[in-house]
Amino acid sequence: MKQTRNRYQLGSLTKLKRDSGHEVWVFRWRETQSDGKRRPRKLVVGSVKKLATERAARLALESLGLNINQDLSMSARPPRTFSELVDHYKSVELVEGSENLAYSSQYGYRCYLDNWLVPKWGRLLLSELENIPGVYIEQWLKTIPKSRGTKSKLRNILSAVCSHGLRYGWMKTHPIQGKVRQSAKPEREQIPLEIQELQALFALLPLEYRVLLLLDVPNGLRCGELFALQWSDFEFTKKTVAIHKSIWKQHVGPVKTKESERIMPLDEAMIADLLAWRSQTPYANSKDWVFASRRMRGKQPLWPEAVMRNHIRPAAEQAGIKKHISWHTFRHTFSTLLMENGEDVKTVQTMCRHASPLITLGIYTHAVDSKKRKAQSKVVEMILPKTRPESTAEVTA
Repeated sequence: MKQTRNRYQLGSLTKLKRDSGHEVWVFRWRETQSDGKRRPRKLVVGSVKKLATERAARLALESLGLNINQDLSMSARPPRTFSELVDHYKSVELVEGSENLAYSSQYGYRCYLDNWLVPKWGRLLLSELENIPGVYIEQWLKTIPKSRGTKSKLRNILSAVCSHGLRYGWMKTHPIQGKVRQSAKPEREQIPLEIQELQALFALLPLEYRVLLLLDVPNGLRCGELFALQWSDFEFTKKTVAIHKSIWKQHVGPVKTKESERIMPLDEAMIADLLAWRSQTPYANSKDWVFASRRMRGKQPLWPEAVMRNHIRPAAEQAGIKKHISWHTFRHTFSTLLMENGEDVKTVQTMCRHASPLITLGIYTHAVDSKKRKAQSKVVEMILPKTRPESTAEVTA
């Protein structure tokens, strides 16, 4: 009988410098999967700033309780319940430094799993989960007092965990794909601001928040990209700003997609206000946050929710703006203004940094009433005969 040699590994711990300039400790090892193949894995342990020595990083790694010598093909007992499957899914897919999901997405997945999916389905055997009718899951989603978007995310995360079970051979059929329907259509439509509303809002904001919106609206920045900006990201002589990182709950990571990482132009007026703000802020060094928190002595940027709640919305209310405003409102406004100015779809897609022009047209761009009216009039003119009856003319008049 052929004997197999047991493999024992310690893993490697190295320093890695990120695009943001921060150094982190990265732990690497190999994991034997259920198919017997060994695949490389890595995990970001923490920042070098917080863990100054390798010993400190090793101690932090030990606190995670990571078993790098676990053999998923032989020694590990396959999960029997949905709760056990979720635990394995978290250990593989929801680890810091994973390239599959952004930190914000991982955080959201954990919340949905812990607060909704595991309490409801956790005790079910995987064989029982496979045989649940899709209609039953749909009925459960209807009972949840949340938005359609939240229900859709719950459905998609449940589907992702089941796909994970199929991938490892622990499930034979998928109970979600093609069997469970859930609309993700938002209850509240994002309505872009008009030029007059933007002008009124800008006029009421102090310099710091005016600069913040002046960077946000003409560049269509996402909220995390805006607050992750540091002075080193700007090239004032070249009139550009580099969008290459994002921040969420004070955790700095990469931008949402590859298309999101771009060099964006800066208008002269934007540069003038930026330099004016830099001359006033006590945090003006190259590595400082552009919108640094004074309460945190510049160690963190401002919290987007606090800025919106305490400054942007009160100014909008004072300006007489009745529309609901969120950070996403400004991104919608940007793409709509570009289209209103006659820019082609490819230009709008590039400036909004969308992966597909369908996203630009289908979700973010709101046609202006005047353009709708003009487009409709052209069709009417094509349909109606050149010489219309007098009765029609009288009705029109």
